[in-house]
Amino acid sequence: MAANNKQTIFLPLEDVDSEHCALIVDKGLSQVGGIETHQVELNNRRAAITVSDANAVPQAIKAIKDLGYGVTTVKHSFPVLNMTCASCAVSAESTINSVEGVVSASVNYANATLTVEYLPNMTNAAALQKALQSIGYDLLIEEESVQQETLEAIHEKKFRALKQKTIWSIILSLPVVVIGMFFMDIPYANEIMWLFSTPVVLWLGRDFFVNAWKQAKHRSANMDTLVALSTGIAYVFSVFNMLFADFWHQHGLHAHVYFEAAAVIIAFILLGKLLEERAKGNTSSAIKKLMGLQPKTVIVIGADGIEQQTAIEDVKKGDVILVKPGEKIAVDGMVISGDSYVDESMLSGEPLPVQKTENEKVFAGTINQKGSFRFKAVKVGKETMLAQIIKMVQDAQGSKAPVQKLVDKIAGIFVPVVIGIAVLTLILWIILGGDNGTVHGLLAAVTVLVIACPCALGLATPTAIMVGVGKGAEKGILIKDAESLELAKKIDVIILDKTGTITEGRPEVAGSKWLGGDDTAKPVLLSLEKRSEHPLADAIVNNLDGAEIVSLSSFDSITGKGAKATYQDESYFAGNKALLAENNITVSAELQQQADEWGKESKTVIWFANSKEALAVFAISDKIKETSVAAIRQMHEMGIELYMLTGDNEATAKAIASQTGLKHYKAEVLPQQKADFVKELQRQGKTVAMVGDGINDSTALATADVSIAMGKGSDIAMDVAKMTIISSDLSRIPEAIKLSKQTVATIKQNLFWAFIYNLIGIPLAAGILYPVNGFLLNPMIAGAAMALSSVSVVTNSLRLKWKK
Repeated sequence: MAANNKQTIFLPLEDVDSEHCALIVDKGLSQVGGIETHQVELNNRRAAITVSDANAVPQAIKAIKDLGYGVTTVKHSFPVLNMTCASCAVSAESTINSVEGVVSASVNYANATLTVEYLPNMTNAAALQKALQSIGYDLLIEEESVQQETLEAIHEKKFRALKQKTIWSIILSLPVVVIGMFFMDIPYANEIMWLFSTPVVLWLGRDFFVNAWKQAKHRSANMDTLVALSTGIAYVFSVFNMLFADFWHQHGLHAHVYFEAAAVIIAFILLGKLLEERAKGNTSSAIKKLMGLQPKTVIVIGADGIEQQTAIEDVKKGDVILVKPGEKIAVDGMVISGDSYVDESMLSGEPLPVQKTENEKVFAGTINQKGSFRFKAVKVGKETMLAQIIKMVQDAQGSKAPVQKLVDKIAGIFVPVVIGIAVLTLILWIILGGDNGTVHGLLAAVTVLVIACPCALGLATPTAIMVGVGKGAEKGILIKDAESLELAKKIDVIILDKTGTITEGRPEVAGSKWLGGDDTAKPVLLSLEKRSEHPLADAIVNNLDGAEIVSLSSFDSITGKGAKATYQDESYFAGNKALLAENNITVSAELQQQADEWGKESKTVIWFANSKEALAVFAISDKIKETSVAAIRQMHEMGIELYMLTGDNEATAKAIASQTGLKHYKAEVLPQQKADFVKELQRQGKTVAMVGDGINDSTALATADVSIAMGKGSDIAMDVAKMTIISSDLSRIPEAIKLSKQTVATIKQNLFWAFIYNLIGIPLAAGILYPVNGFLLNPMIAGAAMALSSVSVVTNSLRLKWKK
């Protein structure tokens, strides 16, 4: 990693299972020098850190490991080729160290070997090889190393290890439970239980103790602390009672052992973790589906016309790629020959295939149907729309909803409070519990420690956000952060842009009239509109195609009104009526009459004039999208107030409003006025959503509470907006609001059950019912309840997937 160069590094985390664990890691990272910003994304199982110093990354990893958590890294040794002296080793080492994602690297010249540790989510062996090849060396990597050791494979390996531990803990705990429940009178019962429970507690459950000790060293506590304390106390107490039974007999008490409680608690908690991991794996299925859309290899056609099978990572911009029927498109590009229909439903959520002919855009991850075609690669790697979508979904799943802040505060003090309650329980039992007070008190304290579950609390919000964002992505609704997902349910007012939002956004010239039939100034108009960036200008350019181009001077784009340029010392204007009025240009009766007629037909009118008079008028029509009318009706039924703001003239705006059933509209609105209108509504206490697709909407989008961009619009609008509707279909907006309501409801349910579980479970475990009916909760039952609480929260979040 290059020093003094700010960059964001993603550290894949292990064993960070709840928001409480995430808080501990975040606090640990805040104490590492060289880290400028840091955020732990629980759902993505990663920490995002911005560093300006290369040494900060290994220090951050060390800090996380010191706290008892893990960072997934891959360590490898590779032979280095082509080195001729010791300085080659230094050069090779610094090159590898500068590769993003490399934690540490050292090159030994004597045995020509590179020893490297890297983050598998950020780089791989092939990338390291390319870096060395660029400076004249090479890396000998085995075939299997080229297949990147993905995080998925590493997680799968850890899951299998957890499964093995769980199975063995259950097998070894069963005889302990059977003897403890039914055969306590057989000879050597205690010793047999000790024999079976020891490997469960000290071998299969050792991670709890190791991590609890690491936490203690940093004056911190987490879930592992509770498990280690409870099972450790139960185990040590049982060993003491078994070896020194006379101590209790002298006090007239029976020496009970609780080996079954210690063993079964660990077995249940491991089983809970296993079920939780499996369920959490299902919450990230949206990302897995998206990642699975990109093919591994493509057919690239060389300059000599020869077809060559090429790995996806070796495809470069400008390569010509052949796509056969049924194949997935690998990168974003432009069709150069052939035609076909392409299924884009995985990106846009639209079921109908889209026809692709020459000069049409194609996107990575979409599926070609019957025809075959060639296209030129325009965006590759991280630049493709699919890669951007995956990044956006990951970032959204890693963000925190506002409700999470309160939960974080509770999670931060939860474990110390529980330990305090356990100690208080023991003291009260010793004072008030009579003859068996100490034994009951110890058991009750263990049960309190076992039943308390900060994980259920910590998982309540993130898992629901993860499923909600994933479900949105599958429907073609990209949600940028958890806050906008939570806020969408509160929307009172939606402001809609007209062009490209309500209408198709593909304006066409529907009619034109030149003053006195004289169209000699056509080349000037074509040249002027060619330089304009407005979508309406494209319609005129397409209409005038064939006229010659002339050289203009002093071109000037006038925001919200049109454009102006000079040709042969004469000024020319193209734009709306306001532009003409501003420059005192006269309009003849014949052109005005024609403009009025077109205005009544909801067509947009564009004027062309010189410095004195209007020379021509054009009618531009933009079809209303088929789904717009139904979507607007649906939003009205939801009780949402709708406004249409457009830069178009009053007549056109009125006609579009009446055709779509919109009650409120504003015409001839400039970009800044859109943003001012948003602020005005916000001052009235409304939660405002802005929907737009153009550069001119970006200010209003940035001002709104919830900003929604149409995916077929400008990159700037999509960049600013918190939500993007990939298909540009307005009917997705009611779906997004419904998804927000479902997600927030799921979060509330999760938090309710997590709080209720702890509020009821902890007093029960402490023995609150003992004076009433003699009820004492068995620590084993407490262990099962604790394991199930986390699983139930994740399962409830997964229910969101199946809701209509």
